[in-house]
Amino acid sequence: MTTEDRIPLAALEHGTPFADRHVGPLPAELARMLDVIGVGSLEELGQAAVPEGIRERDLQLALPEPATEAEALKQLRDLARLNSPHTEMIGLGYYPTITPPVILRNVLESPAWYTAYTPYQPEISQGRLEALLNFQTMVADLTGVPVANSSMLDEATAAAEGMTLVRRAGRAKSPRFVVDADVMPQTLEVLRTRAEPLGIEVIVTDLAAGPEALPEDDFFGVLLAYPGASGALRDHEAIIERVHERGGMAVVSADLLALTLLRAPGEIGADVVVGTTQRFGVPMGFGGPHAGYMAVRKGIERQLPGRLVGVSVDADGDQAYRLALQTREQHIRREKATSNICTAQVLLAVVASMYGVYHGPSGLRAIARRAHRMAAVLAERLRRGGVRIEHAEFFDTIVARVPGRAAEVVRAAREGGINLRHIDDDLVGISCDETTTRETLVRVAAAFGIEGGSVADVDALDAETADALPGVLRRTSEYMTHPVFHTHRSETSLLRYLRRLSDSDVALDRSMIPLGSCTMKLNATAEMEPITWPEFAEVHPFAPAQDATGLLEIVRDLERWLAEITGYDAVSLQPNSGSQGEFAGLLAIRAYHHSRGESARDVCLIPASAHGTNAASAVMAGLRVVVVRCDDKGNIELDHLREVVDQHRDDLAAIMITYPSTHGVYEDTVEQVCGLVHDAGGQVYVDGANLNALIGLARMGKFGSDVSHLNLHKTFCIPHGGGGPGVGPIGVREHLAPFLPNHPLQPAAGPETGVGPISAAPWGSASILPISWAYVRMMGSDGLRRATLTAVAAANYVARRLDEYFPVLYTGTGGFVAHECILDLRPITKASGVTVDDVAKRLADYGLHAPTMSFPVAGTLMVEPTESENLAELDRFCEAMIAIKGEIDKVASGQWPADDNPLSQAPHTAASLAGPWDHAYSRAEAAYPLGTGTQKVWPAVRRIDGARGDRNLVCSCPPLSAYEG
Repeated sequence: MTTEDRIPLAALEHGTPFADRHVGPLPAELARMLDVIGVGSLEELGQAAVPEGIRERDLQLALPEPATEAEALKQLRDLARLNSPHTEMIGLGYYPTITPPVILRNVLESPAWYTAYTPYQPEISQGRLEALLNFQTMVADLTGVPVANSSMLDEATAAAEGMTLVRRAGRAKSPRFVVDADVMPQTLEVLRTRAEPLGIEVIVTDLAAGPEALPEDDFFGVLLAYPGASGALRDHEAIIERVHERGGMAVVSADLLALTLLRAPGEIGADVVVGTTQRFGVPMGFGGPHAGYMAVRKGIERQLPGRLVGVSVDADGDQAYRLALQTREQHIRREKATSNICTAQVLLAVVASMYGVYHGPSGLRAIARRAHRMAAVLAERLRRGGVRIEHAEFFDTIVARVPGRAAEVVRAAREGGINLRHIDDDLVGISCDETTTRETLVRVAAAFGIEGGSVADVDALDAETADALPGVLRRTSEYMTHPVFHTHRSETSLLRYLRRLSDSDVALDRSMIPLGSCTMKLNATAEMEPITWPEFAEVHPFAPAQDATGLLEIVRDLERWLAEITGYDAVSLQPNSGSQGEFAGLLAIRAYHHSRGESARDVCLIPASAHGTNAASAVMAGLRVVVVRCDDKGNIELDHLREVVDQHRDDLAAIMITYPSTHGVYEDTVEQVCGLVHDAGGQVYVDGANLNALIGLARMGKFGSDVSHLNLHKTFCIPHGGGGPGVGPIGVREHLAPFLPNHPLQPAAGPETGVGPISAAPWGSASILPISWAYVRMMGSDGLRRATLTAVAAANYVARRLDEYFPVLYTGTGGFVAHECILDLRPITKASGVTVDDVAKRLADYGLHAPTMSFPVAGTLMVEPTESENLAELDRFCEAMIAIKGEIDKVASGQWPADDNPLSQAPHTAASLAGPWDHAYSRAEAAYPLGTGTQKVWPAVRRIDGARGDRNLVCSCPPLSAYEG
C-alpha cells in the first residue's frame, strides 16, 4: 500500500455514515435514476422541481453533526441513565405492568408487526386484522356492550369522542354534558378543550350521592368513572337509569382490568364505555403510546369513531376479516365526518390483545385479584396504624387522609423509591398493580410512619382482611369465551400463533409499501431499540419531572431541531397523532383571533384536494369549512381563492393547505396563496404530511405559513405499526406560541396561556420520541437534505418509467412531481373494465403492497416510493406495473374474458391453485406472473366481499359455546 492509498484514522474511526444505510439507492443506481429523469444531479433536480421563490439556496440546518448508530445509541443510553423510574403508585390511569417477553420480542420488537400499514388491503393484512378482532372481542366482553372499535388514541380523547358521540346519537337538544367530579383530572381537562369550540357546556358534579345529585337543568349525557380517580367504587345503575329517563345517554370510563371482577358497565346500562388498555402489558412510557378503547351498545354502532374490524367472506366463501364501514372515513365524508381520527394505536392494541390471549380470562382475573388484595391489605395496615382511609370500597386505589402531612408522606415514600399521588395537603393516593409486592406494602406503610412491619406481618394481615369490592358490583357474567383466549397458555403456542398471523401480512420487512401520502420509509433498528429500555418505558407521566430528566432532554432537543427544520419559532410534542396535531394547530389559530377580539373569524378555507382529516379537524375546532376549487392541473384555483377570500374578508380565520400538494406537486403559487389569506387577516396552516419532500430545501415557517403539524410517523421514522402509534407535533410562529397545548398536571408541558391539553399525557407519546431523535441525530443536516432529494428522485423515476403505461395525472413546472405521483387508471378502466381495485389486488400476486387507491382522485393510484427503497425494489414495482398493463391489454383485446382474468380474480391463494382449475388463464399466470424465480407472497384469502361485510357487521368473535359439538 502506498502512502497515497492510506486513509486517515479520523476518516476510518466512525465507519459507514448512517445516511448511507437509510438512503436506498447506491451512487451508481442513483446515477441511472437521474439519467431516466433527465437531470445530472440531485441538486439539479431540486432546482428544477422546487419553486425558486420558496427554495432556500445552500440551506444548512443548525443541527448536530451526524452520529453513527453506535454513537447515537451511546448518547441515548446516557440520557436514559438520567431518568430515575421509581416504584410508581400514582395511578390516575397509568400503572406498571409486565409485558410478557414473548410479546415484547415477537410483537413490539418485530418489524413484521411494527412496520405494517393500516389494513386497507385486507387480503394481505389478515394477521393484524385477526389480532384487532381479538382486541375488539376482549373489550366488548369485558365492558358488556356488543361492539368495540380497534383502538383509540388514549383514555382522555376516547372520553371526548364518547361525549361527542352521545351528542350526535341522542335525542336531547341540550348543549350540557355532565361529568362526575371523580373522573381522571386529565380526562376532564381534555373534555373541556374539546367541548368549548363545539359549544358544549361541561358541568362538573359530584355524583357520589347518586341520581339526586344530577343537575336540574337539561343535559344530553353524562360521564361516570368506574372506578373513580379516588379509587372509590360506586354502583352507577340508578344514575344511568335516571339519565335515560331524562333523555340523555351515559358514557362510562372503566378500568378494563377491574372489569374482570366487577359488573360490566353494559350490565348497568352504559351506552358507551371508554378507557385505556395500558395495563394490559403496555409500559407507561412517560405517557404513551397506549391503546385507548371505545365500546357501544347496539343501535349506535354506526356512530362509532375510528376503525372497526368486521367479518365477511372472500371469493371462495371462506371467512375473512376487513375494516368495516370504511365510507365513514374522513376522505369521503370530509366536514361531515363524525371524528377526525385517522391513525389510532394499532401496534399497542395488538400488544394488549395478545396479553389477553396469553393470560386468558382466568389469568387476567388473577392479576386483578392480586392488585385488589394488595390494596385491601395496605388499606387495613394503614387503618391499624391510625390512618383514615377515605373509601371503604375500592378496586386497586386508596386515598389516605393525613391532615397537614401529605407532602411529608409523599416525600418519605420517594426517599424509599416509591412515588405516591399528592392530592392536596391532607390526602395521599396510592394505587397497586400487578407488580406490587408485599415488600412494597411494608415500605409504603413506613412512609406513613408505621414502622416495624414485615412481609410475614403482611401475610398475617392478609388472612384477616376481607375484600373491599361491594357485593352488588361483583361480576357473575362470563367473558372472553372465544377459543383464542383459552388456547395459547404456553409460550410455544403463542409464539407460533404470532408467527402464523404475521405470515398472513405484508409489511415493510417483505415489500416496499408505496403508499402516497403515507411515507412508508425505513424504521431503522437502531432507532427502534431504545423504546423498550426500562429507563424510558417505566416512568409515570405524572411523576416529578426530575424523574424523566433524560426524556425531557430528548423532548427539548426535538423541539429545537424540529423548529430549525421547519422554520417555526416553537414546537409542541403533545399531540399523539397527525389529526390531533391538526386540531391543536387550528385551536391555536382560533385562540389567537379571540385574543385580538376577532372571534367572528370562524371560516376555514380548504382546497378540494386536501386530506379529509383537515375538514373534520376544522369542524371540531369550531370553524366553518369553505372549499376552494382546484384547477385541471391539481393546483389551487387562484381566481376562486380570491373570490372566497373577498367574500369572507371579515370572518376568515385560516386556510389549510398541504405542501407539496396532495396531488404530489410543488405548487408555484404557494406564496401568493399565503399572501392573499394574510392580507385578509387570516392565518395559514400548512399540513405537514408531505414534509418528506421539503426538509433541507424549504421551510414552511419561512415561506408564509403560521402553523403546521408534522407526522413523526411519516417523515421522522416512527413506524406506522399497522395504523398507529403516531406523533403529530405542531410548529408555530412566535405570535401563536402562547396558544400551544398545556397540561394541568405538568406545568412545563406548555404555556400558561395555552389552549388546554390535547392528549391525556403532558408530552403525548413520549416513549417513542427517541426514534425521531435518533433519526435526526444520525442523519444531520446534509443527510436529511439528501433523503429529501432522493425521495423526490425516486418518485420522478417511477413517474418517468410508468407514464407511457399509466399516465401521471399531475406534474409541476418542467414536468416534475414532488415525492409522490398519481397514476391515472380512469381511461384504462373505461376501455377495459379493469378497475383500480383489480390492479391493487393483482399486485399482491406479484408480492407487492398496493399504492394508495382512489385518493385524492377516484380511479387513480398514488405512489410514494420514499428514499429508503433501492433501485432493484423500485424496478420490481415498475416491472410489475408494466406487466399488469400487459394483462389489462389482454382483457381489453378480448384475449381474456372481462370476468375471468388474473386481475378480476386476484389475489390468488395457494389453496385456490391447488383445487380444480377452469379459468381462462393458467395457474402459473395466476401465481407467478413474472416467473417462479421472483419473490412470492401468498395472500391469506381471496378477494373479500366488502359490501357484505358492511351489511352484516360481525365485530367480535363468537363464544366458546359456538364451537362445542
